[in-house]
Amino acid sequence: MEIYWGKPISLVVSPEGDVKNFSTIEQVHYWLRKKWPVADTAQDYAIGRIEAAMDCLGSVDDARSAFLGAAGTAGFVPFEPAAHALAA
Repeated sequence: MEIYWGKPISLVVSPEGDVKNFSTIEQVHYWLRKKWPVADTAQDYAIGRIEAAMDCLGSVDDARSAFLGAAGTAGFVPFEPAAHALAA
């Protein structure tokens, strides 16, 4: 069972413009553990915040913020549909 964690986070995950939508905390946890392109302190911090939120020891807002921070250091950018449509 996956738990919805609020408004999905959409990231551009490739130079070709591929977009990945993260709508559950479990998806984020899996990506940070198995598919993350870099190992750095931002990733470690995000994993800690995600796991704390999953164990109800931290807030989902902190987990989302840490995930977005790790995404930035990994080179991912938030997907903004309006900006993407203008580029097309």
